[in-house]
Formats: sequence, structure tokens, C-alpha cells
Amino acid sequence: MRKKWMAAVCAAVLALGLFGCGGKDRPAENGSAKEGISGGEHGFEEITFVLDWTPNTNHTGVYVAQAKGYFEEAGLQVQVIQPPEDGAAMLVAGGGAQFGVDFQDSLAPAFASEEKLPVTAVAALIQHNTSGLISLKEKGIDTPKNMEGYTYATWDLETEKAIVKYVMEQDGGDFSKLELIPSTVADVVSALQTNVDLVWIYYAWDGVAAKLQGLETNYINFADLDAALDYYSPVIIGNDAYLKEHPKEAKAFLQAVKKGYEFAMEHPGEAAEILCEAAPELEKEIVLESQKWLADQYQADAEYWGWIDGERWDGFYRWLYENGVIEQEIPAGTGYSNEYLKGS
Repeated sequence: MRKKWMAAVCAAVLALGLFGCGGKDRPAENGSAKEGISGGEHGFEEITFVLDWTPNTNHTGVYVAQAKGYFEEAGLQVQVIQPPEDGAAMLVAGGGAQFGVDFQDSLAPAFASEEKLPVTAVAALIQHNTSGLISLKEKGIDTPKNMEGYTYATWDLETEKAIVKYVMEQDGGDFSKLELIPSTVADVVSALQTNVDLVWIYYAWDGVAAKLQGLETNYINFADLDAALDYYSPVIIGNDAYLKEHPKEAKAFLQAVKKGYEFAMEHPGEAAEILCEAAPELEKEIVLESQKWLADQYQADAEYWGWIDGERWDGFYRWLYENGVIEQEIPAGTGYSNEYLKGS
């Protein structure tokens, strides 16, 4: 779902002319409340939160907040839904959900448009970029240069390919010598045992899963290679009109979510159990180990959970422009805000 971002954000920008930034005239989707509606069950403010994908440990704090009653304590009735085919950003932009999960790289095309997508990143779910390239250790691909002559499962997206090309060239490699195989990998462990040598993963899930299955791997972490690639992935986004018109409720929601992630950091085992209860289809062993690994990653070295470092945020968008990934420069400060994490 996340990798369909180009079509989704472009469609969202075009759709703005049909139903406006706030989405007040658009019917609710997936059973979600319309933007701005309050007075739900027991008088609670109704909020719909849309995931970027199926439930996983990136989302644990939200499920903890729900299970522990943090939302209810804040006067909120929160519905968590999975994304429609065209993605979470479009649903949030149109007002079908007040908040959702997306990625800084996925949002770039919409922020570089003449008609900016009416969403704002309001919290970082994970403080640093934990994505990178995984391969079997036996292949010897321990540096970007050593990717020459191997195969890579690509989503065939401009940002993705630009990052892979950049890290190879910075290490003295030749990107043209990497064979790109268009593919959407559903099972990384299985894929690495086929004709695919390299896969882009998010370590907290696929890296942990590979380790649990006994695979010996090499992992090239993008954030370790260049500060510009330490972008925010994933983030919570909010509908701009809702944020403007309901700042008190937005802050209450984020404070409850923050409390949920703080609990997950302190009690990863119990948090894993909560996630598994909400999504029983998940493999418990992977959830638990992923939760333990993320306990130190959610906040990492930030002053508090959710903080978005403006220099890193702007630096990545500047990198995209300087490397020709986007044609229009994104002004500094575009697309994020820490205001709503400050509380009421």
C-alpha cells in the first residue's frame, strides 16, 4: 500500500478541486466520521485514524492507547481502520479520516506541487529512518559498491531508485551494474532465497523476521550512510482543516498516542500482547521481538516521543530537489509541525 504513493498523492491533489481541503462535503469512507464531527457515543469526539498498511509494530502505541483507555480519558472515540486502495494520505486529505500514517518520502511529490496536499506530519512514529537493503551474508554484499552484479527487487519508484543509485555512487559503485527486477516482495525471507539478492526493508519487521528464521544477512542501513537519508519514516499526518478548526482535540489525540508509545517503550512485552489481541493474525514471536527492538527506536535520542527535527526534515527534501527527484523545491518548514504534541 505504501508503495502506491505516487498515484495516490497525485489523485489526491486533483481531487482537492472536487471536495475541498477540509472534506466537509465528501461522504465518510470505511465507516469513518466526517471531518469535524463531534458528539459521538457518550459525547466523545469521534476521530478516525487510518493505517498505512496492515497492523504492525509501527502502530503499537495507537493500539495501546485504545486498550488502556487513554483515548477515552481524553474524551475521544477513536476508530482505527486500514487504508483504501489509493492510500492513507488521500483519505486524510479528503477528510475521510482526521489522522493517519504516511512517510516523509511518500509525501514529497504532493508538497512539491502547486496545490499542496492539505495534510501535515504531526508526530514521528519512529525517530530515525530504519530502512535499508538486506541480502544473504553468503553473497558478500556488505557495502553499496558491492551491489554491482547483483539483483535488486525494485518498486520502480523515482525516490527509491534515486536513493539506491546515490548510495552506490557515493561508495564508488556503478548503479548501471545493479540489475533491477520490478517486484513487490510480500515475503522477504522467501524472496532472498530466489533470484533476488537485495530487498529494501524496514528492519523492525523484516530484519527481525529474517533473524528469527535463522538467516545470516548483511544489512545496509541508509541513515548510517548519509545524514540526508535519515528522514522520517513513518509519521502521523493530520488533515489541515481539522488541525486548524480542532486544535484542542488534535492535541488531546496526540497526547494519548504519545502516552501509548511511552508505555510501549517501557513495557514492550505487554505492548506486544496488546497488538496481538487487536490483530490476532500476526505472528506473536515476530511481534514480540520487533517490539523489543523498537523500544529503543521510537524516541531514540529525541527530547520526547514524536518530535520532528526540522533540519532533518528539510534536509531530506532539499536532497530530493538537488538530486532531481522532484522538480519544484519544497520550502523549509513545509509539511510538518510539532505544535500539536505540546499538549493543550
